[in-house]
Amino acid sequence: MSPMDRRAFTKLSALTLAATKLPAQKPATSVTGAPTLSKPVGFAPVGLGAISEIFMKACARTPSATITGLVTGHPAEKGPKYASQYNVPQNSIYTYETYDKIRDNPAIEAVYIGLPNSMHCEYTIRAAEAGKHVLCEKPMAISSAECRKMIDACRSHNVKLMIAYRVHYDPTFTQIRKMIHNGDIGDLVGFQGGFYGQKQAGEWRLNRALAGGGSLLDLGIYPLNAIRWLCGEEPSEFRALVSTMEKGPRFAQVEQTVEWVMKFPSGILANCGSSYGTEGPAFLQIDATKGQIHIEPAFYYGDVKYTFTGRTRNGNVAGGFPVTGQYDQFTAEADHFAACIRNNTAPLTAGEEGLADMLAIESIYKAAGAPIG
Repeated sequence: MSPMDRRAFTKLSALTLAATKLPAQKPATSVTGAPTLSKPVGFAPVGLGAISEIFMKACARTPSATITGLVTGHPAEKGPKYASQYNVPQNSIYTYETYDKIRDNPAIEAVYIGLPNSMHCEYTIRAAEAGKHVLCEKPMAISSAECRKMIDACRSHNVKLMIAYRVHYDPTFTQIRKMIHNGDIGDLVGFQGGFYGQKQAGEWRLNRALAGGGSLLDLGIYPLNAIRWLCGEEPSEFRALVSTMEKGPRFAQVEQTVEWVMKFPSGILANCGSSYGTEGPAFLQIDATKGQIHIEPAFYYGDVKYTFTGRTRNGNVAGGFPVTGQYDQFTAEADHFAACIRNNTAPLTAGEEGLADMLAIESIYKAAGAPIG
């Protein structure tokens, strides 16, 4: 990543909302009910935008994780603000240029990469070379080649790499996955999923150099990943279309809408879509031989609702039963990765999961005849 790219990111970054005052002491147990570790894992968020602010607040809600460092392009503004809030010493505030010096800070055991997509690879590799474990936001990178470099770097430096697929740690989604794999809803037939929203001109996600692509990498990756995970197979065939109906500067660099179909080796079909140009739902529908599960909202932060309509495995009719999960997915991620570090276990959403998504994303763009990166 060139200095010019970093300056572009700094210019495009919007100031986050003012953080609420945190309690003076850590909670005795995590809000997710995770087992207490012998010692919290020290994290340094890299890039102090909105997503990193959510992650820092999540760490404050568990005894398993704590903020021990900060990496920011605004050391005079955001650095002191968050250092004061999370009791981070001044000498543990780093810039993108001084980032490599985290190797000399034993209080920082792991980093949380909350940067634009095109910066994930560089800052993951630099963290691995500094001997720090990496929790990286999705999409993992902007190409499968970058994903492989990240995996190789973390493996060669003996650090753990986890991708922040938060729905994997949500109890409602894990309950649904258990229902599927137990055969409670019969055999899977197909999926329908989508995530639609609006992005305003000037946001970094509309800048191809920073985002690597359009809504598929940001929003479409949610139904894509959830379907792969719930299905337990990798898609083998793709059909796709991209469209940009709005003319003007907003979508000059990335497409407005993507719609695609995936076929899995078992014959299961999935019809999905995403867009940056419409107000729409975040949903996932699972079609099976004994009924349907409809999840909506499906991919927002910790607000998951679903209904099952059909017949369960024992023949009982189950219709219109809403199940709502208000759950702190970010704290669950922090708890899981901290436990992996302390217990030397592999994360459930390791780098290979991110690579599999990127291979599918590349296939979708190829099927649509559209460029990526």
